[in-house]
Amino acid sequence: MIKFLDLNKINSRYEEAFTSKFKTFLNSGYYIKGSSVKSFEKNFAEYCNTKYCIGVGNGLDALTLIFKAYIELGKLTQGDQVIVPANTYIASLLAVINSGLEPVFVEPDEKTYNISPTEIEKHISTKTKAILAVHLYGQLADMTAINKIAKVNKLLVIEDAAQAHGAVSISEEQKAGNLSDAAGFSFYPTKNLGALGDAGAVTTNDEQLANCISLLHNYGSSKKYINEIIGVNSRLDELQALFLNVKLDDLDDDNKRRQDIAKCYLEGINNPKIELPYYDLSSNHVFHVFVVRVQNREDFTNYLEKAQIGYLIHYPIAPHKQKALLQYKSLYLPITEAIHETVVSIPMSPVMTNDEIETIINALNLY
Repeated sequence: MIKFLDLNKINSRYEEAFTSKFKTFLNSGYYIKGSSVKSFEKNFAEYCNTKYCIGVGNGLDALTLIFKAYIELGKLTQGDQVIVPANTYIASLLAVINSGLEPVFVEPDEKTYNISPTEIEKHISTKTKAILAVHLYGQLADMTAINKIAKVNKLLVIEDAAQAHGAVSISEEQKAGNLSDAAGFSFYPTKNLGALGDAGAVTTNDEQLANCISLLHNYGSSKKYINEIIGVNSRLDELQALFLNVKLDDLDDDNKRRQDIAKCYLEGINNPKIELPYYDLSSNHVFHVFVVRVQNREDFTNYLEKAQIGYLIHYPIAPHKQKALLQYKSLYLPITEAIHETVVSIPMSPVMTNDEIETIINALNLY
């Protein structure tokens, strides 16, 4: 059986380093907001080429805290509209809704599956105050076009970079996390840079925003028992920061391996029943997942199971069709719905062997 994702194999590479670092952590007796968090925030900010990084509890909190900080700073007001991609994971929408803002669903570009700049322009109104750009599946949204639209219309731009650690925009000459006013990252274990539990971060070049998020994520406090604003408890765990610091050094190499595997798939899979993803062969896609489309998904996944090839579906139900978001169920979003009904993710990870890749290619060609 070829696993969809072998987390044990990914993390076993670091067992010796994890064990050594853990002993140091354990013996320090300092387990919250310690040296590992400070070190990771510095290292990840440098990696993204941003001035600031604030470690938080998870990716959803990262996005939510950005929106809440903008409200706290008076740059957003509850009820303001935020343009969001209809084709995304529900967390993108929850961050907007949980902040008291109104999401405006926009269809994706059919080629990249990312939010369409052309459609963004059609949905801007006097209530629109921000754009949330999601780098879906590890491929950067068209940030050059999005930032131009935002500049003309005086809108904030926030990146949901949860799936795009290390992706580089050639046109902008910057990495994910430094292509907007602020970005939210998830370090969920399955991500390209994954912790061994929940973890997240915000990156930005805005000192005022960074300071506000630093307050918000720690009970609204910059000094113990002195609370300046109403905040939450969403701090990056010291132990997870330790693990992330170890793994960060290999992120670019791991992304390169993912890109090489993607090229093998794109060159080797030749089956008219299987639609392959768009890839321009640049570093703007780090292949968090490799997503194909098929017309009969049930038949295809049954075939994969018989061939002992792991898979997942990212994502089976569009957000506006979820029970939790019933108020949006009447929206007409045919491109988004078609994508959610036909996508299947096949194995993709930096620890896959060449034999596994060849087996998958051969199996998909025989489907």
